[in-house]
Amino acid sequence: MKKIIITENDPNFKYDIASQPGAESFMRCFTCGTCTASCPVAEVNDEYDPRKIIRMSILGMREEVLSSDILWMCSRCYTCAALCPQNVKFTDVISILRDMAVKEGYVQPERLEKALELDKVIQSLRCRIIENKLHPEENNSKEILKAIEDELGKEW
Repeated sequence: MKKIIITENDPNFKYDIASQPGAESFMRCFTCGTCTASCPVAEVNDEYDPRKIIRMSILGMREEVLSSDILWMCSRCYTCAALCPQNVKFTDVISILRDMAVKEGYVQPERLEKALELDKVIQSLRCRIIENKLHPEENNSKEILKAIEDELGKEW
């Protein structure tokens, strides 16, 4: 693990985030871990940890947070926000961090739109796979595989 040197971090980063609508209470986080324990992405990706993203943001690790690919893993399901005992709206915080990453030049603006499109594709695929499991006689496997191949062919 990399050593964190607080004096090298941005002390205003947490205030920049908290000043945005939806993130007013994010500094209330006391790292209980409810967000991470309830997160469907964290369940399948050991690197994804909402609690860590909040902590890094509070510590002023602007560059590390805004340049991280992990910001784009959130499925925006709001489970974390619904269960947080401190009323931290982590999904809104992620949206704010993504916007900041674009505005500060860490990623291209198109990434926001493409991430939203991908969320819709993934939810559609989930529904189609469930339908396929519930009604195997309708066998839509080829259409599902085609949709996956199409999505994998798109660039970010």
